[in-house]
Amino acid sequence: MGGLLAELGKKLAERWLTLLVLPGALYLAALVAAATLGHAHPFDERLMTTRLDQWTVPYGTGRAAVLLTTFLLGSAAAGVAAQALAAVVERFWLAEGWGSWPPPLRQAAARLTRRRRSHWSRAVKRYHQAREDAAAALARARLEEDPVSGAPGRAAPPSGLDAARRRLRHIGTEEPERPTWMGDRMQAVATRLDRQLDLDLATVWPYLWLTVPETVRAEITAARETLGRATTLAGWGLLYATVGALWWPGLLIAAAVFATGWRRARTAVDAYAELVEATVRLRTAALAGDLGLEHTGPLGPATGKAVTDLLRHRGPVP
Repeated sequence: MGGLLAELGKKLAERWLTLLVLPGALYLAALVAAATLGHAHPFDERLMTTRLDQWTVPYGTGRAAVLLTTFLLGSAAAGVAAQALAAVVERFWLAEGWGSWPPPLRQAAARLTRRRRSHWSRAVKRYHQAREDAAAALARARLEEDPVSGAPGRAAPPSGLDAARRRLRHIGTEEPERPTWMGDRMQAVATRLDRQLDLDLATVWPYLWLTVPETVRAEITAARETLGRATTLAGWGLLYATVGALWWPGLLIAAAVFATGWRRARTAVDAYAELVEATVRLRTAALAGDLGLEHTGPLGPATGKAVTDLLRHRGPVP
């Protein structure tokens, strides 16, 4: 037991050092540089060197220990602040329950949602038009086929179907219901499962999570942790804005860090949503069997509704 606790303490210390102290130390160093250089002398190497020489004057052991402890605590505090900002960023990016946000934010989210729906409607029309154009071009090519040699007619002009499909997916995989792409990417999973399988994801998912193999849980957990790291990076980007307030190059750093976190978060949300939907489609039939429901053949709305109703009512459906 003592060895287990020691190993656990070692892992926790490593995680604390990696997630909080090291990024926090880099942030504090940037903050000190910003306070030293300011906006007037953003790249004054001599000024920074002079200040460093002043700080490296030998101190007593006690004072050095106090300064080191203060620096480590400050680094950890910066890490905690970045994680707190990351939680706020994730809430805005996923926009779950945006209808309950405070009035100014709620109105802004509603406008964004309406705007995204308008863009979606236009993209859907363009996509259907592109499909019709592609079908017409293919039909013309078949009519021009040489009846003797069977050689096709002249090549059909580019239809733009792939481009229209990419534009549509760039807005969302389903009609927007949230003000952000990431929020809609997650909501689209629930919307599609409800429409195609008559299955309520919020009701069924906890039971699926308990019954899927460990390898599946590990894949989903890894995807979720990737999203968490991306939002934490965005949190650091917001925190670096304070460096920019003192030293204008810090704004460039903040923008780059935040943009990197945003891009990684989009990729992580897409992968996470894909894994959740795949798990539901592949494992719901097994869950139905575990619950004592009869199921044969492909998963369909009848099974999805039966599983949802049984779990929602926690007993036989009246």
